[in-house]
Amino acid sequence: MIWLAIPAIAAAAYYCLVMIAAARWRPARVTDTAHSLPPLSILKPVHGRDPRFYEAILSHAAQDYPEFEILFGVNTPDDPALQDIVRLQGEFPALRIEIAIVPTLAPNAKVGVLMELARRARYSVFLVNDSDIAVEPGYLRAVTAPLDHPGVGLVTCLYRAGAESWASRFEALGIATEFAPSVLVARLLGVAEFALGSTMVFRAEALRRIGGFQAIANFLADDYQLGCRIAQLGFRIEFAGVVVETGLGDASWAHVWRHQLRWSRTIRVSRRAGYYGYVVTHATLWALVALAAHQWQAGALALGVRVLAGVWVGAGILGDRKVRRDFWLIPLRDLFGFAVWAAGIFGDTVQWRDRQLKLRPDGRIVDELPPDEVPPIDGGAASR
Repeated sequence: MIWLAIPAIAAAAYYCLVMIAAARWRPARVTDTAHSLPPLSILKPVHGRDPRFYEAILSHAAQDYPEFEILFGVNTPDDPALQDIVRLQGEFPALRIEIAIVPTLAPNAKVGVLMELARRARYSVFLVNDSDIAVEPGYLRAVTAPLDHPGVGLVTCLYRAGAESWASRFEALGIATEFAPSVLVARLLGVAEFALGSTMVFRAEALRRIGGFQAIANFLADDYQLGCRIAQLGFRIEFAGVVVETGLGDASWAHVWRHQLRWSRTIRVSRRAGYYGYVVTHATLWALVALAAHQWQAGALALGVRVLAGVWVGAGILGDRKVRRDFWLIPLRDLFGFAVWAAGIFGDTVQWRDRQLKLRPDGRIVDELPPDEVPPIDGGAASR
């Protein structure tokens, strides 16, 4: 039965690698000089009103930055987020805050909106992030300054999540202690062609060279595609030394399952080899297998190293204080995560907000299912 300890040992080795990556994590630091702060166009596609949406957009408008604008895009004139955007315009009359109503036939409606926002932008440096992202003071300075570094073509950053229900607490814990560690390990191993939708800062010229937003309008994982294509131009993707926060609200278990399954299948079709390689990261599962085979040392090692590495990254690097409170849930969350990973191997449909999409093996959106085949959306945070 000794061979049943091998997966647990492999998982422990992976989380040792996580701790090495955490110890060596060196994001770009801001240099607070005027020449590092180019005029900036913030492009924000919006669909519905996420929990704490106004607080999120307010955190952008209140930034201390020399020159910037915020361009919001929605698909319909009755989008509930518009009232908050109009309120923001009233509170910041000196800041250019523009609203664009953008009906689009692009398979990825978010990218369809970005195409129009890019056309309206005044400045040559763009910042794109999700509509529910809240940022700290100094954020714009921190994410734009690295563009001055030689060879940098895109700046992104890590994120943590706020949660109000048990289901969303599980999802937030996974972001902090499983997803973020995988990002650190990927960077440590030289896998550096991806960007995160939490923040993407890049020059308009780089976007033009990859064919504009229209070049990625057929893909679900637009953030991955954008980063990959800019990296293929020979540019480097850099992480800024700030962490932003997304809001998960009070989502139900069914909602979190659908959201996580979409994320899982999106990763599978974007980076297939990496997705199947994730099997080694499910330390709790392999620890239980080892313990059931009476391989106590291997099982305890895998579980202990996994929790330690997750707390280090989640609480130490992301600054997520909830990780210290919820660390005891990590094993339970891991088992939920394994179920999502296993389900992600099968199927080619995902639910994205109120749309049910079918994916090709290369990650392109091939079709949208009829409305009568789309399951109803339950309460809670809108799926990003």
